Amino acid sequence: MTDTGGDEESTIEKQMKFVIVGDGSAGKTSLASRFAQECFDRQYRQTLGVDFFLKRIILPGNVSVAIQLWDIGGQTLGGQMLDKYISGAHAVLLVYDITNYSSFENLNDWLGTVHQVCGSEGGLPHLALVANKCDLEHLRAVRPDKHIKFAQLNGMSSHLVAAKTGESVDVCFRKIAAELLGIHLSHAEQETVQPVVQAEIIHYQHLSQPTQTAATTTKSTKTSICSLQ
Repeated sequence: MTDTGGDEESTIEKQMKFVIVGDGSAGKTSLASRFAQECFDRQYRQTLGVDFFLKRIILPGNVSVAIQLWDIGGQTLGGQMLDKYISGAHAVLLVYDITNYSSFENLNDWLGTVHQVCGSEGGLPHLALVANKCDLEHLRAVRPDKHIKFAQLNGMSSHLVAAKTGESVDVCFRKIAAELLGIHLSHAEQETVQPVVQAEIIHYQHLSQPTQTAATTTKSTKTSICSLQ
């Protein structure tokens, strides 16, 4: 993360890499697009490899945070590139579907990979347990006490979201970024909705590190538009 200096009115700018992992159909891409685009695609599309999103938020103290979201395809577990995707992450979000118990059980495999990769780098990133599809409470297959126990045992922050409705999605990402920076969020600040600025989402077939100028990357036939805040 880097700062840019200036006068008292200047915004402090930070760069963060958030990696989103979990089983296919757990709603990882829906979570990322809800946060970055404030929209929900009802048609399921499997992520192949990794997709990149970018969004800017403003935290208390006029701190601007550009969050790079690395949306990792569910079939990538055990793949040769997974360690490259996770490496250097400031936060890893382990996402599961509350209506699909196997998606919760399989988080142990994802978590093991994160420990293996990041442990060799000298330390773990922020780990977040994200229960998605909480709008489908009547179909719940994972008991809340199971979620809480898993988070506590593994030193993870706990988040309950619904990508379809947008419930608590923005708050989830804001809390993680604020905790990484040691910034306290009041209840009112957690609920603040920032204005949307146009940016791009880029689909990569091969690994390509996003840069600070990701929002202005040249368009290709594989590029679609999302939002940057």
